[in-house]
Amino acid sequence: MKVNIPKAWKNQLNDEFDKVYFKNLVSFVKTAYKNDTCYPKADAIFAAFEYCDFKDLKVVILGQDPYHGAGQANGLCFSVQDNIKMPPSLINIFKEIEQDLKLPFPNTGNLERWANQGVLLLNATLTVKAHEAGSHQKQGWEKFTDQVISTISENKEHVVFLLWGGFAKKKIKLIDTSKHDVLTSGHPSPLSANRGYWFGNKHFSKTNAILKKLGKAPVTW
Repeated sequence: MKVNIPKAWKNQLNDEFDKVYFKNLVSFVKTAYKNDTCYPKADAIFAAFEYCDFKDLKVVILGQDPYHGAGQANGLCFSVQDNIKMPPSLINIFKEIEQDLKLPFPNTGNLERWANQGVLLLNATLTVKAHEAGSHQKQGWEKFTDQVISTISENKEHVVFLLWGGFAKKKIKLIDTSKHDVLTSGHPSPLSANRGYWFGNKHFSKTNAILKKLGKAPVTW
C-alpha cells in the first residue's frame, strides 16, 4: 500500500506514518490486496485526501466502510463510480437534497464534485474485502482516521462536521465544538430513514447557511 497523500495532508499527519500501528496496518492491507479482492482500488484508498485539499477543507462527512460490491467504492464515503447503480443510503441522501434545496436528482452517484469544493468524504475504515462488510475494521484504520478528525479539529477553524448515525455521532468527542459546527442526525440508510431519523434534517441548507455566515462559498450539492 502506497500512502499517496498530498503534501499538505502529509505534513499534518506525518507523525502517524512512523507509528507501529500504521506500519502494521500497511502490512495488513498489502497482504489483503495481494490475497483477496478488495475495494476501493489500491490507488484510490486515500482519494478523500487527494480530492479535498487541507487548506480548502470546510465540511467533513463521516462514513464507516467503503462499499464492498464490484465497481462501487471510489475512496470517498457514500460515493460510487460513474455509471454504477446508487446504493440505498446514497439515494436517500439525494432525496433529502431534493426536498431541502429543491435540486434535481443527479445522474451520477460520484461525489468527487463535492470533494473538489472542500468536502472531506472520510470513511472510518478505508478498505474492505469484497462482499464482506466491516472485514477490515479494527486493523488500525479507525485509529488513523480518528487522528485525521482530531488534526482537523485542532488545526482548522469553522469546519462543519456532518455526523450521521450512531457510529459517526461518537466522533464528536474528537471535535472542539467551541470552534467548529457539528450537525447530527440519523443515518441515511433505509432502516434509519424510514423510521424518521434522516429525512427533514436539512443538513445541506444548514451547512450552506453556516458557510455563508462565515463568508465562505456554499457547497453546490
